[in-house]
Amino acid sequence: MNELRAIDRLDTRPRFSEHDAIRLNRMFRGSDTLEMLRAVMADDLVGDLATVSSFGAESAVLLHLLSQIDPGIPVLFLETGKHFPETLAYRDVLVERLGLTNLVNLHPELDELEKRDENGLRWSFDPDGCCEIRKVRPLAKALAGYDATFTGRKAFQSSTRAQLPRFEIDTSDAQGRLKINPLIDWDAERIAGWFAEHDLPRHPLVERGYPSIGCSPCTGKVAPGEDPRSGRWKGWDKVECGIHKPGEEPFL
Repeated sequence: MNELRAIDRLDTRPRFSEHDAIRLNRMFRGSDTLEMLRAVMADDLVGDLATVSSFGAESAVLLHLLSQIDPGIPVLFLETGKHFPETLAYRDVLVERLGLTNLVNLHPELDELEKRDENGLRWSFDPDGCCEIRKVRPLAKALAGYDATFTGRKAFQSSTRAQLPRFEIDTSDAQGRLKINPLIDWDAERIAGWFAEHDLPRHPLVERGYPSIGCSPCTGKVAPGEDPRSGRWKGWDKVECGIHKPGEEPFL
């Protein structure tokens, strides 16, 4: 397990363009998810790869798929200091169960916490600022060394994700990093089926009414029939953590 607070290495190589994303989407149109993943990972189509995981409600599916191809893929986890204890325990269970060998825990900078969130309560009056310190900045530093990242987004999770492609350009990265959404066309039934078929452990908070799980102060229960992400940042005009630019969606 790696502990990472900052990445000194900056990669200024040009990566991908919108044309590359379109080409990849056409290349893998109609391809099975595992077939696509094997081609992308084994044939080195997109350079240095990592996956970003929240170890949330559905994270086990993508991690299981990736582990079948390369259990050494870097798995970046934002250790915000605000997670449910159940999430941290679940992370460790999945890492061992799936044989993942390159977990990288990303921490916020201590000096930033001391200057901007000394008492740890910024989430209660400025959730965007809290996410900036604990998620956005640590992840941006870590991603500097990668050409492409996997996300676990699915179209059924929200209306803003409904039209996302499998391959897209990360507009938060000036060098054109590629984002890959292998599960974008998976529905809830297929996700549940994969859990059952492969006997994957569930996050312990799911059965307690948390279908979307983030930091504990900003995650609430969801009533049956509600949008799965409606429990996030309840009472705030906020639906995403800010890792991506407006109009984009995070990896969770």
